[in-house]
Amino acid sequence: MTTLNTRSISNLLGLSPIRAARVALIFPYQIAGTMDLSFVILIEMLYAVASLVLISAGLAVVFGMMKVINLAHGEFMMMGGYATITAVSLGVNVFVAMLVIAPLVVGLIGLIVERLVIRHLYGRLVDTMLATWGLSLVFIGLATMIFGNTTTGISTPIPGFAVGGYQINGYNFFIIIVSIVLVIAMYAVLRGTRAGLIARGTMQRSDMAAALGYSPDRIYMMTFFCGSALSGLAGAVLAPLVGLVPTSGGAYIAKAFITVIAGGPSLIAGLVSSATSFGLVSQIFTFAISPVIGEVALLIAAVILLRMMPQGITGRFFKGKM
Repeated sequence: MTTLNTRSISNLLGLSPIRAARVALIFPYQIAGTMDLSFVILIEMLYAVASLVLISAGLAVVFGMMKVINLAHGEFMMMGGYATITAVSLGVNVFVAMLVIAPLVVGLIGLIVERLVIRHLYGRLVDTMLATWGLSLVFIGLATMIFGNTTTGISTPIPGFAVGGYQINGYNFFIIIVSIVLVIAMYAVLRGTRAGLIARGTMQRSDMAAALGYSPDRIYMMTFFCGSALSGLAGAVLAPLVGLVPTSGGAYIAKAFITVIAGGPSLIAGLVSSATSFGLVSQIFTFAISPVIGEVALLIAAVILLRMMPQGITGRFFKGKM
């Protein structure tokens, strides 16, 4: 078999028998290396899409459904990270802290914020924007007083592993799975449950919901609670990958708004389509050039997309989809 392969390579490439034999020995390893690299790139692209979905899910509920410009979204994520770190330091299992405690804690904080501030500002976009910007400064100050201004974090609970000559962070698979489950759960709740249908109807026509005996005030409260909990979940899940400081939320807010606005009016379809588009663009340029250029490419892609499709992706391609 080796002689046949060597002879075939020699005839095809016009190489001497000795050089053809070397090519025959190296060629299988080159194929394996290419497949390993392709797998690594695929996982990194899926991770980029999944992280954008996580970052933007809470804002998609608060801004996409409720039309509340929540400039404190990044700080809700930051509080989710600190809630996770605090719970883990008290001996709580890291997955329980990320998936249960952090969303509940941040959801309750969001509930308090909605009752004290947001409920008085519905329909007043500029006032809501200013109020939530002030809240973000308050949360940063409180986090600095409580946790200090030093970087803190927790180690990833899932170890990495090697794929050929490449190393993959095993925690990336967890983030991908969480984002998939999150999207399926959001779709199932909004489309298949009575509470989801009532929430969607109230966001569109609160007067009709009130006429049917439902309290729009209570529905807005619970919707904001759910959006805040999703923000806390995102911050908690991403906490093991980043060093956490009180100003960490600023790294997420721009990406979240870009993803939600570019997605258009459809909540789930817009979130998934825009996260996929921007995640792929970012990773392609990251692998081709550098991570910095990848971030710049994401912003440029958002500007081009919104210039071509002012109503977002679902405003043109997925009309009528949820």
